[in-house]
Amino acid sequence: MQRTYYFPHTPVTSSKARHHYIAYHEAGHVAAIYIRNREQQLPPVFFEINFNRHECPDCPFFARIDGGRLIENLPIVGIENNHLDFGAEKQDLQHAYEADVINLLAGPLAEAKFVALRDDEAFSAQLVNIDALKNYGGHSDLEQARAYLEYFISDARERELKVEALFMCAFQFINHPKNWRCIQHFARYILNNEQANISCEEASLVFDKFLGD
Repeated sequence: MQRTYYFPHTPVTSSKARHHYIAYHEAGHVAAIYIRNREQQLPPVFFEINFNRHECPDCPFFARIDGGRLIENLPIVGIENNHLDFGAEKQDLQHAYEADVINLLAGPLAEAKFVALRDDEAFSAQLVNIDALKNYGGHSDLEQARAYLEYFISDARERELKVEALFMCAFQFINHPKNWRCIQHFARYILNNEQANISCEEASLVFDKFLGD
């Protein structure tokens, strides 16, 4: 999960502003992976946030999430052989890919909410729809989400209905006051971080301590 490096919000985007866009984007992904997956009683997954602030001259602050996908832990070969067309296995598969899509969409949605609040603008699912996420670094996230659904849902109309439903789930997660406070807190943690990476164990401690306080 990596933010697409496109910054349309201001004619000249400062490095500080870019840092905040990226931090909120990645914090949205991480919060959804850790908090929402746990609320849905989904299996824990390994992930790590890696930093390279000097990857390219135009992008001095770089962060990406490696791992964090439930679907990676399921037997995809079984899908190809039609072994998951029934029962509990099919249900587990559906829960996994739906959660992964929601977690992908949560990143650009968190960035979109940060920008809206910063600019004192309204934040709603009508103003920030799924296609608008491309304006918030979500191009690659949307590509991956749609690729997931294309793999698992053959009918185009059914795919569009599903992605809209999962978009609303991601929107509701981001817009929930408790979850948003967690995202804000973790974004600040990312911005203040000087390490090369943040492990999933460290991220969980940050969230658990914040929620406990």
